[in-house]
Amino acid sequence: MRALFQVLVIPFRRTASTLKFAVLKRSDADYWQFVAGGGEDGETPIQAAQRETEEEIGITGDLTQLDSLSTVPKDCFAAADSWGENVYVIPEHCFAVHASNADICLSAEHTEFQWASYEKAYRLLKWDSNRNALWELKQRLMEE
Repeated sequence: MRALFQVLVIPFRRTASTLKFAVLKRSDADYWQFVAGGGEDGETPIQAAQRETEEEIGITGDLTQLDSLSTVPKDCFAAADSWGENVYVIPEHCFAVHASNADICLSAEHTEFQWASYEKAYRLLKWDSNRNALWELKQRLMEE
């Protein structure tokens, strides 16, 4: 059964002079986002984020949990009918994964991806929650 939470994972690359973020175009809709998905039976958010990252882009690596936390309306999910009538929104937990030399291998959920600057990624992304987490990650990386 699908857990009552969503995860978001931002793949990023850092060089001496640039930050790039991998944005993914969905195959079932005409929009861009980061790695996203739901938890499965008994998974914690970080376990779900690790699994979704490997499934969607073929990358394994240490995840960094971000402070960004959003909610998503239940009507965005096919499993919502099984959650009961008192569930209206579910939390979205955000993470980042450093994908420095990793090759991205897309699952069927996405038709393409691109490594984008912060500004371009921000413009491409459909969801505000993705933009908020992107902003937080950029701030964290600039302070390192």
